[in-house]
Amino acid sequence: MLFNSLLSENSLATGSRFIIDGAVSQLSTSYCKITLNKRGADEYTKISFPLKYGIFSEIETSDAILQFNLNHEIVRAKGKGRDWIQPSEWLKRSMGNDWIYYSTGGYTGVFEAIGEYYLPNLPYPTNSLIGGKPFNEPVINKIISSWQEIIFKSLDSIKTYNTELLADKEKFINFLESALANNSENLQKKAEHLFETSGGRITVMPPDARHVDYDIIPLIISDGCLYKCKFCRVKSDKPFAVRSDIEISRQIEKLKDIYGSDTVNYNSIFLGDHDALNSDKETIISSAKAAYSSFEFEKSYIKGCNLFMFGSVDSLMSCDFELFKTLNGLPYKTYINIGLESADQETLDLIGKPLTSSMVEEAFMEIQRLNALLNNIEITANFIMDENLPKGHYPSFLRLVREKIDKTKTKGSVYLSPLRINKPSREVLFEFNRLKTLSRVPTFLYIIQRL
Repeated sequence: MLFNSLLSENSLATGSRFIIDGAVSQLSTSYCKITLNKRGADEYTKISFPLKYGIFSEIETSDAILQFNLNHEIVRAKGKGRDWIQPSEWLKRSMGNDWIYYSTGGYTGVFEAIGEYYLPNLPYPTNSLIGGKPFNEPVINKIISSWQEIIFKSLDSIKTYNTELLADKEKFINFLESALANNSENLQKKAEHLFETSGGRITVMPPDARHVDYDIIPLIISDGCLYKCKFCRVKSDKPFAVRSDIEISRQIEKLKDIYGSDTVNYNSIFLGDHDALNSDKETIISSAKAAYSSFEFEKSYIKGCNLFMFGSVDSLMSCDFELFKTLNGLPYKTYINIGLESADQETLDLIGKPLTSSMVEEAFMEIQRLNALLNNIEITANFIMDENLPKGHYPSFLRLVREKIDKTKTKGSVYLSPLRINKPSREVLFEFNRLKTLSRVPTFLYIIQRL
């Protein structure tokens, strides 16, 4: 079996959750308050209150709050002044070194649209129909450009702080010096090392990763996709190929080094890339087991454990049920996202997807069947949106999500992905709201987000 050296069957048993060495400790000066090993929420929750997850350290001044992961890398920031856009909104830095601004968007409208209370506003072109332009705001750019200066001033204030508890003071100095060493340049180098380890940047994450705020460890087990659809902006030019056992094993070891001490703040794996479901059963299962063991998900500070994958119509329909049965028995909640795009033949031909409408309909019904049978697996589907699609596209969509389903479902979300990039459209947003109201499965917008 793949990765025998990394795991045993017994390693999949649930164990006690991780308790980090080092108590929460705090020190205040006239300039800042520093808290080390602060405990955030230990379970991802759908709530309109701005929760922060995991174990982190924090610097708070009169003007800003900065938060750092267990590698002492900045991960969140917000201003405190009157010019900050909204007190409950914040910036988050991804492992790919993107700064993302989380806005409320009025709460209710955002939750109805994406299934989450906070909207990720991205610094690069994407297909979102909602959200503003926070990166045009001077206050946002100020904190992105000045967070290192805040650390430096905090370090200076600690060094000149008069206390008899020299050892206690020393650990705060060590933290701040480590945070300073993780400067913008070094954080970008680390992001590029992650991309190199994966064989390229993760250009799109599964929409279901929203359930864990996109905090996923990417383990690439295959490259390329089957279809090379001409409408797709995130496709790979590589022909589809499954990676070898040795490649996957080496990748795991490199990922362990990249995520380092902060691995304990992760409980989710992304088996990539664009159609990992098309990999052979042995590679999928052994990779999932190896990830669980190697990243010690059973000891994660965050409760639960999740696995995310992409799949295609062909990979779904050719899957042996034993694969799903085995995945269902692993200690993961598994989400598999399938790109269906349209059940209208004219639309499929227009976007260059080499499928028939009957194949799409058959795959959609298979998704419903599997979702009813498997309690630890949720299979979701993507469809496209645009005001210029053939007239049969939306009626064919409603035939699937309304006429083919006899009652409202709480499982098996459908994601509608606008085709246009950086061109919000009221017409398309209005159409989304209409379709969502009529659909008998949970229906949300799919915002294309990279790692």
